[in-house]
Amino acid sequence: MKLIHLSDLHLGKRLNEHNLIDDQRDILQKILRVVDSEKPDAILMAGDVYDRSIPPAEAVQLLDDFLTRLAQRNLPTFLISGNHDSPERVSFGAALMKESGIHIAPLYDGRVTPVTLSDEFGTVNLYSLPFVKPVHVRECFPDAEISSYTDALRVAVEQMNVPTNERNVLIAHQFVTGNGDSETPERSDSEVSVGGLDNVDLSVFAPFDYVALGHIHKPQYVGRESVRYCGTPLKYSFSEVRHEKSVTVVELGAKGVLKLRTIPLEPLREMRELRGTLSEILSRERDDPRADDYFRVILTDEDEIPDAIGKLRTRCPNVLRLEYDNARTRAAVRLDAPATLEGRTPVDLFGEFYEQQNNRPMSDEQRRFCEQLMEEIQEAMS
Repeated sequence: MKLIHLSDLHLGKRLNEHNLIDDQRDILQKILRVVDSEKPDAILMAGDVYDRSIPPAEAVQLLDDFLTRLAQRNLPTFLISGNHDSPERVSFGAALMKESGIHIAPLYDGRVTPVTLSDEFGTVNLYSLPFVKPVHVRECFPDAEISSYTDALRVAVEQMNVPTNERNVLIAHQFVTGNGDSETPERSDSEVSVGGLDNVDLSVFAPFDYVALGHIHKPQYVGRESVRYCGTPLKYSFSEVRHEKSVTVVELGAKGVLKLRTIPLEPLREMRELRGTLSEILSRERDDPRADDYFRVILTDEDEIPDAIGKLRTRCPNVLRLEYDNARTRAAVRLDAPATLEGRTPVDLFGEFYEQQNNRPMSDEQRRFCEQLMEEIQEAMS
């Protein structure tokens, strides 16, 4: 059985206030070409279909068009909500869309009913679990001991009663780590994690032959090849400049037989970094055929140049970020944000700020208090 694994479309995303809807429309068309070429048996969409809980109208229209085109191909499609989505909005009309082969996971109520597909090797059970927090699972199972995300996911999976003698696939949207926290996915600036408290241990997914994950933007697996993040179809922050975006193709053979491959996706506009003096960059980019790409520019001029971004945009109209790297900026003493947020949690960042302010790190007790407070804030906002 052949499956195509997608996630984190983030429709409606704006990058430095620049609307990416044209780029997203283009990449969805390219994904449809992959679908037509590969002829999969089903599509798995692992959450964060929208970039925010109340998406703009153009994002809703774009998703509607994409799902309609998949339905016209008589292609079963399985979609769950992620942490950026409103599960109520995403699941609206799910019962009606199911008749067209679009299976949208409902609000989590403790029940996850699989959809069964068949091929020459027998049945494949597809389980769709939307993004959940411990508070969601506690509400459904008040007698269960749930003190962490791992506990919550373990209880949720146990309640599925997965038949281990059959092939099983799970679609989920969580932050998964392996072997305790020793195997941690590589993250980017556009992903938010709360102090490590949202980690889900890989072990809870033991009953599944493939776990189609969403949430992390770089394609990668966790612990074992069959627990995989497919990544975003587009780059959504400059920390993703070196990512290679792709579609993941999953082929399930007999029980225990799995093949994975990726098909590269070429964006409408690439994301690039330019470094040098203003005159060097203007000269270098004079005849650039991809001048409409998205740029982060780092100027090395010693003096700040008036209207530098305006001058750069005469060559590269989509300069989205301008920075300086010179003797003045390197020597300046200030409480700056870290050069990159990759792999850092909000608690890590607060800890750095605390140490800069107090000339000593937080104590273990202070860190635990900070983690608890952030989890409570996150749950209150959900």
